[in-house]
Amino acid sequence: MSRKTVQWLFTGLAMGCALAAHAEDKIQVAYAGSMGVVMDKALGPGFAQREHVAYQGQGQGAYGMARLLASKKVLADVFVSITPGPIDVLKQAGLVDQAVPVASTRMVIAYNPKSRFAGALQAAAQNGAAAQPWWQVLQSPGLRFGRTDAATDPQGQNIIFTLRLAEKYYHQPGLARAVLGAEQNPEQVFGEGGLLTRLELGQVDAASGYESATLSAKLPYIALPDEINLSNPGFAHDWYDTVSLSLPGKDGAAQVVTPQPLVFYAAVLKNAPDPARAKAFVSYLQSADGQALFKANGYGQPKGPAL
Repeated sequence: MSRKTVQWLFTGLAMGCALAAHAEDKIQVAYAGSMGVVMDKALGPGFAQREHVAYQGQGQGAYGMARLLASKKVLADVFVSITPGPIDVLKQAGLVDQAVPVASTRMVIAYNPKSRFAGALQAAAQNGAAAQPWWQVLQSPGLRFGRTDAATDPQGQNIIFTLRLAEKYYHQPGLARAVLGAEQNPEQVFGEGGLLTRLELGQVDAASGYESATLSAKLPYIALPDEINLSNPGFAHDWYDTVSLSLPGKDGAAQVVTPQPLVFYAAVLKNAPDPARAKAFVSYLQSADGQALFKANGYGQPKGPAL
């Protein structure tokens, strides 16, 4: 073998090793689907630029994503959830020891500014004396309302809790049923990642939403009182917990769930391909730079202790 051939072989081997190392130089983040804008357009690219790595994000309803991670059908370094429930799924699977709060939000009613109901919804948002209440507007004939699946996504559960609390707060028995129909209403239930997109495209007139994701999407919305928006820990035990929801469990038996604080938690997964980089990403979410990006995208400050 000639010296030149040997040099080519060594050069090829070195290039191959460099390419392999480069291919592994990445951070993989699974997150609650409502976080798509802030994760994929702000936090992910920000971390990638700072650490000189590739960022790969995947969003889905938080419970659905937690179950995919628990069953090893999806592999990630970090999971970012809304509410403690999906984190508990991973704790039970032995994949998480601790999750830290990184942001917070509240429930709102988002609407399409071009909808034929937009004027009434805007008036309700401004709470004028002559305006119809928002919950009456949502019962208008022909209005198309969108929400996510309560079986797989906390937001799908939270809009049901919000409307049931609204029944009590506004003294309107039957309000939740009048707006939502059945809990699993196929005419209203869509995947979390595509719900606001459907709203933007005019496929629905109004939809449940987190204030954070709605602001990120630059959509108008109706702010709701703390008594029903699930954002105020002071109302948790004596007020929020007065409503509940029964869902089918994994064994087919009914599982009763109650509202949980609308706090986003980040956790390093025990089977993370790159644990060190996973810890660095969680630290980035807690840092001044990370918190500034959360704030710029409509998210509130972290609330409460680590899980």
